[in-house]
Amino acid sequence: MKMKAHVSLLLLSLLILACSPKGNQDKSQHQNFEKKSSMSVNSSTETETYTRKEIIYGRTYGTALTMDVFAPKKNANGLGIVLFISEGWYSEREKIEYNIPIYVDEFIKHGYTVFAVIHGSNPKFSLQENYEHAKRAVRFIRHHAASFGIHANKLGATGDSAGGHLSLLVGSDESVGDTSSDDPVEKESCKVQCVVAFFPPTDFFNWGKPNQKMLGKHPKVSLKGAFTFYELDSSSNSLQVVTDVDKITRIVKKLTPIEQVNERTSPTLIVYGDKDSFIPIQQSQALSARLQQLHVPTKTIVEKGGEHDEATIKNNISETLVWFDEYLKK
Repeated sequence: MKMKAHVSLLLLSLLILACSPKGNQDKSQHQNFEKKSSMSVNSSTETETYTRKEIIYGRTYGTALTMDVFAPKKNANGLGIVLFISEGWYSEREKIEYNIPIYVDEFIKHGYTVFAVIHGSNPKFSLQENYEHAKRAVRFIRHHAASFGIHANKLGATGDSAGGHLSLLVGSDESVGDTSSDDPVEKESCKVQCVVAFFPPTDFFNWGKPNQKMLGKHPKVSLKGAFTFYELDSSSNSLQVVTDVDKITRIVKKLTPIEQVNERTSPTLIVYGDKDSFIPIQQSQALSARLQQLHVPTKTIVEKGGEHDEATIKNNISETLVWFDEYLKK
């Protein structure tokens, strides 16, 4: 009887251990990635000028994160452009189609391989998670650079609005990867070598004027989901909404480009229209001034009469290509 009791206790202990959350789990950062270092192609198409493949770059909580890879059929230059498909931190594959004639076609003509990245979308995923997805995408591209036919350390990033915001963050990120990770992708750096940001949000604590915060309450776009953050409660194995003001402030500062730029920030081109009614033009102006203070190679283009729209991008795509050529072809 004693032997049976010991066996029963042992089995019960193992069951409790298997069902319990890991004790070392970081409660402040619940984002995780399931190991996904190999490439898996979901679909593949082609045109006269490029091939196109949808690839899974990560999985988080069972959800696949994807990018569409556009590779030129002729005159490929071995350089990669990460295009973040994001507006208001809403992101979906259908929006790639809209961006092909704006960005992809032009980059392909000049030999660039384009990675159109979809991140977990607002309101299901927070801005904090979006940034983790953006970093994962860059790491994945870098790890598989040889397979894509590009140089691992010749990556540029671009996007408009929220896509520009994410581009700015990966242009300043100092993390070099987790060398202790079992996933080789996570060991890579997530920093790109140059950035072009179209009318990006840059300072959530001074939105249009000093001390005016924009933490999800935007007059024209619903952004509450993007600014609702969660942390893991290991005792109940559930995600809890972060309500502590100081904690929210710390989270948002790490997601605020003007707080994250530094002397080692990658060369950055900023483009905005002076009639933008969605994002205050002060956002671009303030970041431009800060980059100049830090002596980061930077340039700002103001589209006279330009709005928060496709025209402001298309009218300056040639300048975008000049910028990428200058800093990626060195």
